[in-house]
Amino acid sequence: MTSTNRSPDAARKMRVQSWSNGKLTGSKIDRVVVEEPLEIRVDTQSIGITMRTPGHDEELVAGFLYTEGLIHGRNNILKIGRSPRNRMGNVLDLFLSDDSGADFCRLRRHGVSSASCGVCGRESIRAIQSRFPPVSSTVSVEAQTLLKLPERMKLAQTTFHSTGGVHAAAIFNNQGELIVAREDVGRHNAVDKALGHCLLEDKLPLDSHILMLSGRVSIEILQKALAFRVPIIAAISAPSSLAVQFARRSNQTLIGFLRGTQFNAYSGTERVLPASLRDVDGNP
Repeated sequence: MTSTNRSPDAARKMRVQSWSNGKLTGSKIDRVVVEEPLEIRVDTQSIGITMRTPGHDEELVAGFLYTEGLIHGRNNILKIGRSPRNRMGNVLDLFLSDDSGADFCRLRRHGVSSASCGVCGRESIRAIQSRFPPVSSTVSVEAQTLLKLPERMKLAQTTFHSTGGVHAAAIFNNQGELIVAREDVGRHNAVDKALGHCLLEDKLPLDSHILMLSGRVSIEILQKALAFRVPIIAAISAPSSLAVQFARRSNQTLIGFLRGTQFNAYSGTERVLPASLRDVDGNP
């Protein structure tokens, strides 16, 4: 089991004014989440710049390229790491195998400066699902297990605890065991980091796993989960209408408003097992 440790560069101390009831009460030192650019180079060629919270950059890039269909497995990556020629540490070099077949011209045309945010729109749904067919996993999860995930993810959100300014994404197995949790100022980045970790650590496939999110669910996040064959996506907040449509067409289980003892199931409800009488009453 792997959880997240806050990067030393993920938060920065700053002096701020404190106000209460409309009055200045003094000043204090606060920790603010860091947002900085990362330049991505593939085979020495720059393909774009993305804004992110420093830390787990290799996972971020690997996860993004996989969800975009530009790499197809860990074996496509020969080497990934920070450029030795860049003292700021904000340039990442990626070298691919000759058989990767990656078409990076598309990324150079459109850029990746939107923090790995994917594509939107109803026409894009068909394009995405033509690359990644619906999931076929028959895995199930107990409702009581789902209810425990937000607190388990929260325990791993070290940067959020100190700044209150980052999103989180976590991968659990269907028994509720944490595989990895990642944080970033961009919610799509947090997802790419968590999924990229699984790719780089040879933890695929994820067809019996759950992607847990701290924020809302958009179609882009469903796309990323589909690329990694994740069958169950759960979130503390709400999904968008396109996310619900996408999940239903992709045979993904989509859970929203997972808080306390309640949640909404928007699609794939057959994967959610209701609590038994013993779970509810505490008696056999």
